[in-house]
Amino acid sequence: MATGHKERETMVLGPDGSPLTLADLPKPSTRRWVIRRKAEVVAAVRGGLLTLEDACSRYCLTVEEFLGWQQSIDRYGLAGLRATRVQEYR
Repeated sequence: MATGHKERETMVLGPDGSPLTLADLPKPSTRRWVIRRKAEVVAAVRGGLLTLEDACSRYCLTVEEFLGWQQSIDRYGLAGLRATRVQEYR
């Protein structure tokens, strides 16, 4: 029965090419955002595992913060997610 909504994915490819499920994502209580964790959340949203709204709510992120991670990956690859490099890459 079609409801007009796309079914949510249960597995997507993570930033390293391995399968990524909701259980593999960083915990909602995550406060230390290393490159891998940021990349996993971006991959989950891009692959349909989480919506942008779900990701922002789950991880207490602003839309701008998430979009910044996504833009950094697009422009500079995973190295763009280094917190100490943010000023250098802007």
